[in-house]
Formats: sequence, structure tokens, C-alpha cells
Amino acid sequence: MGKAVVYFTKEITPEAVVKLYHKTGLELTGNVAVKLHSGEAGNQNFLKPDFFKPVIEEVKGTVTECNTAYDGMRNSTEKHKKLMQDHGWSKYFTVDLLDAQGPDMVLDIPDGKAIKKNYVGKNLANYDSMLVLSHFKGHPMGGYGGALKQLSIGCASSAGKAFIHSAGYTTDQNIVWGHTADQNIFLEAMADAAKSVVDYFKGNIVYINVMKNLSVDCDCCAIAEDPCMKDIGILASLDPIAIDQACIDLIYAAKDDKGQRHFIKRVESMNGIHTIEAAAELGYGSREYELCNI
Repeated sequence: MGKAVVYFTKEITPEAVVKLYHKTGLELTGNVAVKLHSGEAGNQNFLKPDFFKPVIEEVKGTVTECNTAYDGMRNSTEKHKKLMQDHGWSKYFTVDLLDAQGPDMVLDIPDGKAIKKNYVGKNLANYDSMLVLSHFKGHPMGGYGGALKQLSIGCASSAGKAFIHSAGYTTDQNIVWGHTADQNIFLEAMADAAKSVVDYFKGNIVYINVMKNLSVDCDCCAIAEDPCMKDIGILASLDPIAIDQACIDLIYAAKDDKGQRHFIKRVESMNGIHTIEAAAELGYGSREYELCNI
């Protein structure tokens, strides 16, 4: 597979998100699912609705999310809908919790490394294309969170999240945390799950990663560390592996940033790069890319 193209700008504005979306050259059509992170209650770092409003309106998209598999304000449809209102998503956009009601849609992964199927919210069937808006940051379990995490854990139903975390042992969120998989196998399960969503949309996905509020903690953390690094910029691509690799490379290149080592320690402590390695081996993208400055 040849080099992917990743577009990059240091300008971090709502208008720049729209500009980079168009730079990818893919016009998302039909019913467009906009996958983003609604932000756990109490989290101070997630990217707010105002920031993404122009690009969501540009694609005439529906904001989509799925329920979680851990305690918090997003682990049931009722609580998650209220949070979407409290955080302002429902004020501006049509919001669809993909797994609000079962049964889940099952996507097969015949060549999966750790799992052979993925459980996603059944409402995914209502969409023709997807815009993945990722807040790139650290993550306490994955090492980092970007496009691949949005595709995998993000699109998975509550049951699907349990299935990924346990590498196929269970879909029960009440017992998953006693049966989590070996770290590398969990990361491979994420890569598998991401592939199933990429395959489902047959390439009709645009990925945008925003390197802002660079905390070592995810937006899923109610109590999260404040950002430790300076904001870097926005990236866009049609390749989910390349865009995440580019973000990781930009972190390693930020040698003058006093918070860099702290951020890298989080990524390396969880072997976060292995998700990218496993995804590349599955062949739905490339770690080789050309970074085009806009």
C-alpha cells in the first residue's frame, strides 16, 4: 500500500476543520453519521459543540454516539441522552445514540487478530457515510485516543465495548472488568473492530483529528488531568491509520514542549502504538504518509 495523504494545519478553529474536510476531496453523501465524543460528565477537556458546529452543518450530519460499558453518566440511554443535552449537543444537532435500543448489528471480521465479530449500535444501518471527529489525546487504557479508537470502541455498542475489552470473552458490561484481555490482545481487538466499520462504509469515511487540549487522559474520564502539552493543530485524511500515526509522530517531534515526556510516557506505558501496528497488518490503511501543510 502506498503513502497516504494527511493534511495538517496549525490553525485550530472551527473554520479550519471545514477547510481540511474539503481538502480530503471526499464529499460525504446520503445520511452522514458524525462520530464524536460527547464527553463524560465532569470532564473539562472534550471539544465542545461550538467547535464542531460548522463542519457538522457542512455535511448535514447527525451526531452519533454509543453507550459506555463502565459506570458514569453515559452507560444507559436515559443518562446519556441527558448528558447530550447538558453538554449542548442536542441544542444544535440531531443526536442518535446508535445502541439506544437493541438488538445490536453484528459485523463479521473473518481475518480478525483477536475477535471475529464486532457489535455496533443497530442504528448504524441508517447511515451511508461517516465523518469521524476525533479529539486526539492520551488514554488510560489505550495509551492514546484518535481515529482508530473512535471507529472501534466509539462505534461499538455497550455490549460491543465489553466484547472488545475482553477480546471476545463477554458482551456483559457487568462482568467485563474481571475478564479484560492481555493489553496487546485488547489493542489488537480494537484494530479488528475498527476494520469492521471501515469495511462496512466501503471507504465513505473522512477522518479529522484535533490535537488540542492534549491531556494524558481521555474525554471519558470524569476526573481528568489538565492538558500537559501545547496545542499542535488539526489533521485530516481518508486513512485512519495514517492520521493516527501522523499525530503520534507530531507528539514525538515536539521536543521543546515541557509536557512531551509525560504524554509519551502514557502512550508507551500502554504500548499504544500496537493498535496502529495491528491495524496496518490488517491492511485497511498505511503507516506511511505524506504530511501536507495547509
